[in-house]
Amino acid sequence: MSKQELVVESEGPTESKHMQVHKKAIEAPTVLNEAHQYPKPSSFSRGMRLDINGITILLISGTASIDEKGNSVHIGDFRAQVLRTYGNITGLLAAEGATWKDIVRTSCYLRDIERDYVEFNETRTQFFKELGLAILPASTGIQAILCRPELLIEMEAIAIFPTDRKS
Repeated sequence: MSKQELVVESEGPTESKHMQVHKKAIEAPTVLNEAHQYPKPSSFSRGMRLDINGITILLISGTASIDEKGNSVHIGDFRAQVLRTYGNITGLLAAEGATWKDIVRTSCYLRDIERDYVEFNETRTQFFKELGLAILPASTGIQAILCRPELLIEMEAIAIFPTDRKS
């Protein structure tokens, strides 16, 4: 795991501020392999962790119904793909000490939003209810052509929490 540091300096009217941004790739190999390890590599990280002045932001890349070997799973079963996608995101969050209670935003890409949105919303509602989320994340549903023709859904997520939080 490589970690990079970005130093940002800004000057206000009376003082100079020095802010450090630490970033590292999020990895959860028991849930998902890295996309650059595919037989046909894809150049992105599963997610990025940013630590900025006591706040951690997790940027979860588009995640789908993919197993730990990079294979598409639950082909043709929309609900099962949604649940696998949630499981993959859950694993990525856990790798950084986070949970769905830290999620503030999701972007949900559906291959056929007219056909699948009702089932998606029912599955999402049940998933969030089972987690006991009191505050639901902001979310956008978008119809899109996904990177593999057998995938029916892909999601991105953003989580925010205090860096020094005890697990």
